[in-house]
Amino acid sequence: MTKIILKSAQEIEIMRKSGQIAASILNKLKDVVKPGITTQNLNILAEKLIRDAGSTASFKNFHNYPASICTSVNEEVVHGIPGDRILQKGDIIGIDLGILYQGFHSDTALTCGVGKISTDAQKLIDVTQKALEKAILIIKIDAHLGDIGSTIQSYVEKEGFSVVRSLVGHGVGRELQEDPSVPNYGKKGEGIILKEGMVIAIEPMINTGKYFVKVLNDSWTVITADKSLSAHFEHTVAVTKNGPIILTKE
Repeated sequence: MTKIILKSAQEIEIMRKSGQIAASILNKLKDVVKPGITTQNLNILAEKLIRDAGSTASFKNFHNYPASICTSVNEEVVHGIPGDRILQKGDIIGIDLGILYQGFHSDTALTCGVGKISTDAQKLIDVTQKALEKAILIIKIDAHLGDIGSTIQSYVEKEGFSVVRSLVGHGVGRELQEDPSVPNYGKKGEGIILKEGMVIAIEPMINTGKYFVKVLNDSWTVITADKSLSAHFEHTVAVTKNGPIILTKE
């Protein structure tokens, strides 16, 4: 049974502060991405920035996840564990970050290129980011969750890419993952109706190939089944009477 926890205006304001910290850290991580850096280098920097901001990493030890961020390279969709992998020119990397601040989580992600990347890789990144932006624009009280998924799916497929089906967005609050699930595909007018005070993480995961994925032996890293490139963007968004508020934004 779905149990959605609505947030008060005061709680949303705390979540906005949490989200601003997360956004600032994520942008700093993006700025240091370059050929030759390891994914563990990014994790070490993230841990310092999270600690310096007076916050806590949401991901570390969440279901025994071992790091503070997820670093997913090329065909890795999400949940890549930082390690000794050295980023190469032409790679793309998704960085996913969650923080806990004053009792509330925020969750955000982006994908960027490592040095100069291919035209196809850049288009994938651009389309994934645009899909998220389009989805946020249609959020309003009494809209349906299916409106979000439909908006993402129709745009992405029109651009020639596929939407991962087996992984979805989610509610965010005092818990990192709350109800409801937020699919990146669906039909308009279907699904749960959005209410004032809902806070959701919308996170399109988009592949250049088919939408099928599999999990590696580390039990975390999700890759595309056909080894095609994948990109991931995410924002934590509040539903308010004045429209959507992107909480994970500087």
